[in-house]
Amino acid sequence: MALFDKDIDITRNIKMIEWLKSELLTDLANLFKSLVNGMREDVHDAISETLSNIILISYLLGRRLGLSYNSIEMKIESKVKLGLIENHDVEKYYGDLSELAKHLNSSRIKRQ
Repeated sequence: MALFDKDIDITRNIKMIEWLKSELLTDLANLFKSLVNGMREDVHDAISETLSNIILISYLLGRRLGLSYNSIEMKIESKVKLGLIENHDVEKYYGDLSELAKHLNSSRIKRQ
């Protein structure tokens, strides 16, 4: 690849990173706006949509920053396991980490 082509690729990557960052901030602001309205049924779909965008953008941003999707998922699994070991409040009071661990494991089994 010529030096000029490499510069264009680096510039394109930087622009994509900046765009993803702005999308992440926009979706985070949208989430906060939706939460102000409470968890009514009509808001439920908007919150689900926004949260899925945040997760998707996080994966894509990680990829642009040189991380593999697998390494991101391994970090998530590691954090879930640590939360279970430390009996984090979200686990102690609600069992959310156990449910997430089950979900992640069942998703992995379905893929195989």
